[in-house]
Amino acid sequence: MPNAKSGFFAGVNRPITILSMLLVSAASVFGITMLSQENNSLINYIQNDLLASLNAFYIPMVTFYLIFILLLMISPFGKIRLGDDDDEPEFTNLSWIAMLFSCGMGIGLVFWAVAEPMLHFQSNPFMQAEQAMTGEAQQIAMRLTFLHWGLHPWATYVVVALCLAYFSYRKKMPLTFRSVLQPVFGKAIHGPLGGVVDLITVFVTVVGVATSLGLGAQQLNTGLNHLFGLPVSTTMQIALVTIITIIATLSVVTGLARGIRYLSLVNILLSILILLLIFLVASPSELVSEYLQNVLDYVVTVAPLSVWIDESSWQDSWTSFYWAWWITWAPFVGMFIARISRGRTIRQLIFGALIVPTVLTFIWLTIFGNTAMDVETNIGGLASAVSQDVTLAVYSMFDLMNVGVMSTLLALLVSMLIFTYFVTSADSGTLVVATVLANGNLNPPISQRILWGLGTGVMASAVLIGGGLKAVQTFTISISLPFSIIMLLMIIGLSKSLLQER
Repeated sequence: MPNAKSGFFAGVNRPITILSMLLVSAASVFGITMLSQENNSLINYIQNDLLASLNAFYIPMVTFYLIFILLLMISPFGKIRLGDDDDEPEFTNLSWIAMLFSCGMGIGLVFWAVAEPMLHFQSNPFMQAEQAMTGEAQQIAMRLTFLHWGLHPWATYVVVALCLAYFSYRKKMPLTFRSVLQPVFGKAIHGPLGGVVDLITVFVTVVGVATSLGLGAQQLNTGLNHLFGLPVSTTMQIALVTIITIIATLSVVTGLARGIRYLSLVNILLSILILLLIFLVASPSELVSEYLQNVLDYVVTVAPLSVWIDESSWQDSWTSFYWAWWITWAPFVGMFIARISRGRTIRQLIFGALIVPTVLTFIWLTIFGNTAMDVETNIGGLASAVSQDVTLAVYSMFDLMNVGVMSTLLALLVSMLIFTYFVTSADSGTLVVATVLANGNLNPPISQRILWGLGTGVMASAVLIGGGLKAVQTFTISISLPFSIIMLLMIIGLSKSLLQER
């Protein structure tokens, strides 16, 4: 259906926009009213029974995404340019990597960089209780953390990014998910079926961004309490979401080349500064050795771990949840990467959005994760702090490092980084939603950018009111399944089109 010509919905698909608004509103009400009920049977079912039954689906599916794009990267198809044969990339390599990294990991990486290794350091399915917090446990902890933040999440994003960029820039079709499915469904994709695909995509994107903002608000609230004594409460977290939503909306209104691009560069510079400071005050030589050891261990173990399916609740809570989370993020991260990747070849996109961010992520995780476990081994106290409150993990580590004013400086810088990642996640997600509803228009109406910027903030607030981290997990698990099927159909559509071009 074409975009409306006049009125509030001018420039967008009116029916799908209205349905999306109703669906997001209903989900927000559901989050506030249903998820806040203690001992909610629906939450228990989704988190325990449903996810456990999907282990055998999510794990091979995400592994298939990774294998597919690796084979595509080394194949002759890797030379195909995402655009005309003489197109050049729109952004420099530095700006491009900064934007995709800020959008792709952001808040989650800051949230879990200390907490996850420390939790695996204490307990995981590959060691006995007496091995906890030993040298062997430290290596296993980093192995599992690398698994969850390494090639698999970026492969999930790249599948979506590659499909969208190829059909939009190479085949001159609108930058929408229905375009990718045309080789599968033919002209039917331009009717109600395509509308359903767009509706699912918008909903998954809004919920994916909102749940991440919920995590960020919790950690930022903890940081402000740690630094300035501000109270930790749902009210304070909603206030933070409101402030950042307004800033993110202003950023997305200014456009991709200005607001989002500059904020992404700030993210990278802040990240580098924090890493350098921790690297210098910790043990530089040990961290270099641990990084090389972690990477080698990952290379050796990633293949068997990629197909490992266990019946334990540990895998339900960690690996399967992460795979569902990455699929939830895939629509908006993938479309955002596609949006900034015109003029690059298939091989360049896969290498730049898979290998480079993985290497950077491993550096971040090693400096934070190994430093945290070294602090626990040499000083103690961090494991109990993380077990009590995961949002306090990184701040507790800085305190226990006992480096004077540097501890306060690091806590302040990390809080600033959470804030800027907060903004870039929100504005990139808003831009993606507005683009989908505008039938692929790369410059969607400003009114829609504002509407969906505010809508994402409302959903994030609903998640926080509905139960915090537990509500985040419930929303993520619930909505990831339908989009994982769409991703599989996208791969089929891309494969058919590439074979025809070949």
